[in-house]
Amino acid sequence: MRKMKDSIAEKTKERWHGKRMHGQLSHNLGEKLVDTEQSYRWLKSGDIKGETESTIMAAQDQAISTNYLKNKILKEEIESKCQLYKQHEETIDHLTSGCPILAKNEYLMRHNKVCTHLHYLICKALGTETTDKWYTHMPKPVYEEEDVTVLWNQAVHTDREVTTKRTDIIIKNKKEKTCTLIDVAIPADRNVVQKEAEKKLKYKSLCTEIKRMWNLKCAIVPVIIGTRSLKKNLETVPGKHSIDFSTKDSYTWNITHNTESTAV
Repeated sequence: MRKMKDSIAEKTKERWHGKRMHGQLSHNLGEKLVDTEQSYRWLKSGDIKGETESTIMAAQDQAISTNYLKNKILKEEIESKCQLYKQHEETIDHLTSGCPILAKNEYLMRHNKVCTHLHYLICKALGTETTDKWYTHMPKPVYEEEDVTVLWNQAVHTDREVTTKRTDIIIKNKKEKTCTLIDVAIPADRNVVQKEAEKKLKYKSLCTEIKRMWNLKCAIVPVIIGTRSLKKNLETVPGKHSIDFSTKDSYTWNITHNTESTAV
């Protein structure tokens, strides 16, 4: 019986993987550096509404009723372009990570929401006084607790010219002689691995300068949450970080908020 169930499940997976549109998520999760298990952990927590869960799953299979789907798949007589930005097709990927109009506010709010949660857990782990709930947490530019300093969206003043001097969060630990540069990105699934490499290259010069000026070991930690899959690097960050929260929150915001923003 067990073998039969496994066989049916494997055949179902193969059919899903073979679909040109619905199988895109499966292909993206097949990327070497994408954490497949963590990408699906949000489904096990059971603390979101059934309709929200089904909407997210539909979006992951490209089955949300966008203008592109209505025009190309359902063959309706409707313009396939984005209602907010007429130059691009209104696909799920475009709505969740590629619309210049949504980038001005919605994408920024999503990014800041994830950063705030990370900052809250870091401060909590260090024993810094903060609020009871993460969503009421208002990050201050500088937090200091004994030998540890946490900087929020602050530029580092360097002796030499550095192109990029600001990351989302910087943790400076004088006792352990370490410095951690944390920067968050929420790209389209196809750009998850590429975005991590970009972040490391972007802050390489800053990391080198910090090592020289502060005489500390410096590490770059890109926290990458794809719009439908996950690549995270939180092992070296203080605090008990909820992968379920970050993934679920990003997915829910991506799908339910950004698709609603294009409604007319």
